[in-house]
Amino acid sequence: MSHSMLLQLQLLLLLFTSCWRGITSSPTDDSAARSGHGERGEPGFEEQHQDSYSTFASEFFESRYMTEEDPFARIKVSDCGVTKGCFRYGKPGCDAETCDYFLSYRRIGADVEFELSADTDGWVAVGFSSDKKMGGDDVMGCVHDDNGRVRIHHFYNVGQWAKEIKRNPARDEEGIFENNRVTCRFKRPVYVSREETIVDLHLSWYYLFAWGPAIQGSITRHDIDTPPVSDHMISIYNYEDVFMPSAAYQTFSSPFCLLLIVALTFYLLMGTP
Repeated sequence: MSHSMLLQLQLLLLLFTSCWRGITSSPTDDSAARSGHGERGEPGFEEQHQDSYSTFASEFFESRYMTEEDPFARIKVSDCGVTKGCFRYGKPGCDAETCDYFLSYRRIGADVEFELSADTDGWVAVGFSSDKKMGGDDVMGCVHDDNGRVRIHHFYNVGQWAKEIKRNPARDEEGIFENNRVTCRFKRPVYVSREETIVDLHLSWYYLFAWGPAIQGSITRHDIDTPPVSDHMISIYNYEDVFMPSAAYQTFSSPFCLLLIVALTFYLLMGTP
């Protein structure tokens, strides 16, 4: 092999080695590792790439999970009496979006999920009572505040006054104020540690239904003087579909009113002596 050819091979090998080192070496060499930057004081390629990815991931997460709220799933009344229990108060045939008051309950594992909705811009609540009367009752309420949010609160009826309790058993809370209705959904444990203000839902209770206005996120007196109450104790293990007509539709359902109408009709037909 000639001397010139040997020099050419050595030069070629040197160029190949230099190129290989350039390809495989880290963009952050010793000086870059010490300073955190490459040439011209700019971040190295990997650092720029990581920073760009981190910024993108952070902005995506924030925009998707921090600022964008998932829509409130509509309440399905077709499940009433089948996979959940329901109570409706209002016009015959009304549903969760048209009843004066609506409540549903269903068991999910160790929890009970409640759905409440009422024709109000203030609050809607359900109370668990041992005697059908207001006083000494565990109450869960959904309150629409001045910021447009619906929050779940825990109350305890002291006589005719609902006192807010700091210990709140509710979780997985969600709520919405739409079409002048307060609607919410939440879960609470079936079993709780023994405490006066929180009842065990595995036992049967009379359910107290109430709703009314709120002032700056604080509840005020309910809309009607005598809010509806379940006519029997409710068990979360029995899925019922109960309708209760509101006052406007109760006139002819009262036995006394029916008797009065019959008597008046008979008097008019017979005439006066």
